Amino acid sequence: MNQTGYTKEVMKHFQKPHHYGRLKKYNGLGKVGNVICGDVLWLYINVSKNKKGGEIIKNISYETYGCVAAISTSSVITDLAKGKTINEALNIDKDKVAKALGGLPPLKMHCSLLAIDALSEAIYDYLIKHKKPVPEKLKERHRRIERSKKIIEERYKKWTKKGASTKKE
Repeated sequence: MNQTGYTKEVMKHFQKPHHYGRLKKYNGLGKVGNVICGDVLWLYINVSKNKKGGEIIKNISYETYGCVAAISTSSVITDLAKGKTINEALNIDKDKVAKALGGLPPLKMHCSLLAIDALSEAIYDYLIKHKKPVPEKLKERHRRIERSKKIIEERYKKWTKKGASTKKE
């Protein structure tokens, strides 16, 4: 790790991110963010059939507004998920993301969860749009993400109102 606490692999993904940008043709979109720390991630997937007739993530890209760790985890999740089946992609967890980057500082592990959540939401979006069965584990993850969004939005509203009232005084 360098003096910032980031590994060489993290810095490589930050300086030259893989699969960055918006896919022109996508059929699943995961939008996640954390208004408290400011990280926002939109992850695009294009699912299509492979030669065996199974569905794979043929193409994947992202747009991230965030710190070094947010950009690096976004980049590496695309490497880990591209070419995988839906089930294989759903088995990628935050620890696999962090391991692929050679580790993350403890205060930045939430970025690996942001990447996993974006991938999960993109897969959920794909399955819902195409009227395909959604695994129970993914439904639970989606509900957790939705609950978190509501909690964060509610806290953020209170915080901004408090900040606004302080400015007026």
